[in-house]
Amino acid sequence: MNTRMRCAGLAGVASVLVVSLTACGGVLPGGDSDSSAPVRKGNDVKIGLLLPEKEAARYEKFDYPIIKRQVAKLTDGEGRLVYANAGQDAKLQNRQMQQMIDKKVDTLIVDAVDSKVIAASVQKAKDAGIHVIAYDRLARGPVDAYVGFDNGLVGQTQGKELVQALGDKATKNSKIVMINGSPTDPNAADFKESARAELADSVTIAKSYDTVAWKPQNAKANMEQAITALGASNIAGVYSANDGMAGGVVAALKEAGVTKMPPITGQDAELSAVQRILTGDQYMTVYKPYPEEAATAAEMAVRVSQGRIIEFEALAMGRTDSPTTKQVRTASVSVVALKRDNIKQTVVKDGYFKLKEICTTKYAQACAAAGLK
Repeated sequence: MNTRMRCAGLAGVASVLVVSLTACGGVLPGGDSDSSAPVRKGNDVKIGLLLPEKEAARYEKFDYPIIKRQVAKLTDGEGRLVYANAGQDAKLQNRQMQQMIDKKVDTLIVDAVDSKVIAASVQKAKDAGIHVIAYDRLARGPVDAYVGFDNGLVGQTQGKELVQALGDKATKNSKIVMINGSPTDPNAADFKESARAELADSVTIAKSYDTVAWKPQNAKANMEQAITALGASNIAGVYSANDGMAGGVVAALKEAGVTKMPPITGQDAELSAVQRILTGDQYMTVYKPYPEEAATAAEMAVRVSQGRIIEFEALAMGRTDSPTTKQVRTASVSVVALKRDNIKQTVVKDGYFKLKEICTTKYAQACAAAGLK
């Protein structure tokens, strides 16, 4: 990730209460300087939130409610959150964005279905004087900031863990299938590139598929093709870019008669994936602390809407280049490899899931074996 500090006086700052804009020369979002201070607002801000889909449980269960609560908390209940989910339809998301512009929201938090398709709408929002924060994946166009996870680290973690799981079997004779994410998602390309870099020297990537819309059924179909081409018994491991697709991979292998799963990766720490990890059907997932990501995005949106620019900038000290915009302010959140032995120390400790949600009757024995009680 390309990073630099804009103002040395901000180094190490997590939150600023009262600071003059002249401390950094009155720098506004997007990198433009302006001699006039931005308009300051009170708590009566209107934030738009556009999320991409409902296939991954995280969006409706975590991201939306956390951002909604945080906006309310930061504005003493006066701020308003306007929400829409595009259901993996890029054209619908553009229409939803136009509706947000028509409603004159102060700031838009956008998790793009398609980072390219959304660019024109981002420009329209900016032309209307609306701040745009790219959330979880970097949208093209003149976004003010990006809040997300270190995508390179995600793919690196997945690849490294898969090689580690193979142990002595991590040789060029070992055939790996890569089930990558959507070709329209720039994050998926980052995950794939970093995972390949980890895998290439240790194993043979026998088959690799980009999975339309991240859909589990599409991942299952891709895995079925790999099984037909390679033979189920010849597949040493599967790189799956996320947990939903890992579920499709497992289903395809079981239908092919596999009873002992090869190591399979994932991402998102979905409940079903955590349970698969307990039973051995999935080796690992990447736990991304969404509460931190969501809370950061909400605070950035509120602060920039209020005209509290120094506080906004202090929350996003990194920089990331997109194909259309250089040096986008970035808040990057780290990730953790979640496996059977650290479930309690990650998703349970952080309140992501309760033990009773994980350890239902079906998984009681697996939970007991893992020391989850």
